[in-house]
Amino acid sequence: MPKQMNVTRRSFLKTAAVGGAIVGLPAIVPSSVFGAEAPSERITMGFIGVGGRGSGLLRAFMGLKDAHVLAACDVKKQQRDRAKSWIDKKYGTNSCIAYNDFRELCARDDIDAVVSATTDHWHVLTALQAVRSGKDVYVEKPLGMSVEQGQVLRDTVQRYGRVFQFGTQERSNRNTRFACEMALSERVGKIHTVTVASRFSHASPNYPTQPVPDWLDYDMWLGAAPWEPYTENRVRNHGGWFHISDYALGFIAGCGIHTVDMAQWGMGTELTGPVEIEGIGEFPDDGLCNCATGWDMKLKYANGVTMRFTDGKRNPMGVRFEGPDGWVFVKEGHLGGRPDANPKSLLREPIGPGEVHLPVSTHHQQNFLDCIKTRARTIAPVEVAVRSDTLVQLSDIAMRLGRKLKWDPDKEQFIGDEHADGMLKRPMRPPWRL
Repeated sequence: MPKQMNVTRRSFLKTAAVGGAIVGLPAIVPSSVFGAEAPSERITMGFIGVGGRGSGLLRAFMGLKDAHVLAACDVKKQQRDRAKSWIDKKYGTNSCIAYNDFRELCARDDIDAVVSATTDHWHVLTALQAVRSGKDVYVEKPLGMSVEQGQVLRDTVQRYGRVFQFGTQERSNRNTRFACEMALSERVGKIHTVTVASRFSHASPNYPTQPVPDWLDYDMWLGAAPWEPYTENRVRNHGGWFHISDYALGFIAGCGIHTVDMAQWGMGTELTGPVEIEGIGEFPDDGLCNCATGWDMKLKYANGVTMRFTDGKRNPMGVRFEGPDGWVFVKEGHLGGRPDANPKSLLREPIGPGEVHLPVSTHHQQNFLDCIKTRARTIAPVEVAVRSDTLVQLSDIAMRLGRKLKWDPDKEQFIGDEHADGMLKRPMRPPWRL
């Protein structure tokens, strides 16, 4: 591995101390050395997966003064080369290293934090490697390909004492926070029903097998997923892998995770889950894409609240909290995000001092960096991420089995159903393992 020339938080003070002992430190140190943009204060970062969402996150973090990106990794050559070009241009250097294998990036001791924005089936494996290498991690949503994967990641983050941020950025949206605070403060009375709806996957035809292009490490792209012949549509960011069950649960997870997480926040159930799950799902009869194209699920909680989780064909996309005195509704931020309520007067009344106030984050990526410095809990910590991700996993399992399931949210396992319990795990293609 080439010798790194970047000045990092980890290396700066050590280097300064050694240099000072030899030649003496200056009597007056420029403020830039110890200010907010000083090398000792900037978080050094590496990015794994720099395609659509990954490139957006890369640009977001590069725009923050206390982040410095040192490396990018992607199995698609044009994507990693593009990321290196952006990074080098940003810092006026040629020092960014572009990797094909994420393990090489994680092995660097001059990187503080890693962002994983890969295909869904790589989220947990890349995050585990980063955490076990001593890095703090920002992981794009959804979390894992199974409930077990999320649990293993949670246990590992806790064991290594790392800072974790989940990519459910609605928690850094003031409109979402306001709607959830209204629900928790019982502005419409005690919540009894929460209706959640999100975008849904689509069907596709089958596509002919094609030669693997030179710019793609296809075996690494497949990773722990079963081997399948290459076709361009399989590895496409949009219209392809996102709707294929070997690599994702589909939009029930990729988009639904936002709305169920918003619901969990406003229900006050972010560290628990339902006790019963039942409903129906619709799946393609044939074709490359095979994730749910429609669903209507009912999740019952021990406190008496019922969550109805559906696709956006059945209900408006967003979250609606209903109580005896009215309702509060909010969309995801990219869908408009403006809350609505009945009565409308609720929207004009700020949350009072005696009501519920949720933690405040105004910028999801900055919140991650701030918590790296303070070692505080992020706005979307791993414990919350796993519980929200579990909701979409349970919904997918229940609709595939076609029967009501009983769930123990404390033990995180089904009650009296070994077949369903077996679906909490997913086999992995060797040599990959958790």
